[in-house]
Amino acid sequence: MRKFNIAAPVDMSKGFQDFFDTIGLTGGGLVTKGIAAVIAIIAVRMMFTAHSDPKGALRKGSLAVGTLFVAVILALYGDTMFSTVTEAKG
Repeated sequence: MRKFNIAAPVDMSKGFQDFFDTIGLTGGGLVTKGIAAVIAIIAVRMMFTAHSDPKGALRKGSLAVGTLFVAVILALYGDTMFSTVTEAKG
């Protein structure tokens, strides 16, 4: 019978550093994605509550779309934008 190797063994002896390297994120990149997710949830909530006030619905809806746009840009390019910040030397 043939033995299937689904995944190659990965050395995780360095802990979180190895884990983040395998998923292609740094700790700062993961935090940036988390912040973008929270902002996106807030924007979706803003969209759902925009219909409650007919006079301000256009303003609230456009504000929610802008907030969602910021969340998407932060999720896509946040780790690149914040990588230009000087890193602490230890």
